[in-house]
Amino acid sequence: MDGFKKLLNASLQFKLSVTLSLAILVAAIVAGAFSFLSAFDEAHELQDDVLRQVAQLVDRQHLPSSSRPAEAGPSAITNDRDEESHVIVQHLGIPSTPSVAVDQGGPLPLPPTLADGLQTLNIGGEKFRVLVKTVADGDRFAVAQEAAFRDEIARDSALRTVTPLLVLVPILLLIVAHLVRTMFRPIATLSQEIDQRSEQDLHTIESHHLPAEVRPFAVAINRLLTRVARAMNQQRRFVADAAHELRSPLTALSLQAERLAETEMSAPARERLAALRLGIERGRNLLDQLLAMARAQSATEPPKAPASVQGVYRRVLEDLMPLAEAKHIDIGVEGAQDVQLWISELDLIAVVKNLVENAIRYTPEGGRVDLAIHVTNCGTELHVLDTGPGIPLTERDRIFDPFYRTLGSDQPGSGLGLSIVQTIAARVGAEIVLDVADKKHQTGLDIAVCFRHCPPNAAGEPLAQEPAR
Repeated sequence: MDGFKKLLNASLQFKLSVTLSLAILVAAIVAGAFSFLSAFDEAHELQDDVLRQVAQLVDRQHLPSSSRPAEAGPSAITNDRDEESHVIVQHLGIPSTPSVAVDQGGPLPLPPTLADGLQTLNIGGEKFRVLVKTVADGDRFAVAQEAAFRDEIARDSALRTVTPLLVLVPILLLIVAHLVRTMFRPIATLSQEIDQRSEQDLHTIESHHLPAEVRPFAVAINRLLTRVARAMNQQRRFVADAAHELRSPLTALSLQAERLAETEMSAPARERLAALRLGIERGRNLLDQLLAMARAQSATEPPKAPASVQGVYRRVLEDLMPLAEAKHIDIGVEGAQDVQLWISELDLIAVVKNLVENAIRYTPEGGRVDLAIHVTNCGTELHVLDTGPGIPLTERDRIFDPFYRTLGSDQPGSGLGLSIVQTIAARVGAEIVLDVADKKHQTGLDIAVCFRHCPPNAAGEPLAQEPAR
């Protein structure tokens, strides 16, 4: 009972359905009871009319009330196939000793002093409805019918009257449940639409198709989304402006450190200067990553032309080849297949470059980094595989958090690379899948960026990813 009350209070749809169902049931019970009693009484009135018509027939046609001697019992209008239509016509005032029981067609022991009119009598433990009438010559006769038969007929008639209502009530309950669910469907659709949005998708929702009662909530949500978008834009502008402002002093420090390195100094001083220059370089890299993160989080226009994956791979390899050669890492692209993706080329370069740079940094000297393209029926997958230590399963949920770095890592970096990749992938509708590169030894890392495909066109052109909306 407590669970039902909790569900009733928690769900407006369930509460409305239960309330309407109870109202329908109560109304149906009241209407059914009223219809049953009315039909029951009306059936009794019709049966009384039958007794009156039989009495008028006997009076007008001067029929004898008994076609046999009084000892033989009354006459009867009956149908052997329908015992319920049994009607007894009996003369009053003639003394008789019944030799046949009433159930077997014998006369009713009616007192001759009965008043004219309709009355219900208890005879021999059974109730009879009796109409007594006096004719013009002074004779009196009775027309009787067993009350149990009358009640059964009236009850059947009343039940036939209520049966359509009993059939319609369950149908009406189902219709009400369906209507309530249909009326709440726009709310469920709205919640599903908002729930499927990414963190960066803050455009307003359409409210013209919503019911008038729900529209104020949609308007309030739109205002909230506008305020959140404004706050996020201010935050991104602050990060970008701060990074731009910090680049100038860091560049000045870097130049001063280079000029200082040209002067004569002791070995300890030169070591400290090297550490200073390394710190300045890390600061500049951090500012570059912050600017890249701000650009990744900013809304961009849909691309006007697809980007070539092989072209992006070549540009990234040209930029990062010195870093790979410094660690003697074998890096290259598997296969020559090319795919055109509907994504900004700058975004695709940022994704691939951050993945490849991470792979080079975390792969030991003499290792290997491979770039690959896999085209399936479901889409295009860009793979970056390395022979490094991989990422433990316990940390895979956190590696995309900004500034998070794997425990025990001594590689330089800001911890923003994978966060930038995740941000761009979420904005363009791609998915990132992590797996081990060497499944036999459970080593290495395989990061796949999966893009959806459009169906091929009538000209049979290669599949291309749907543009982000």
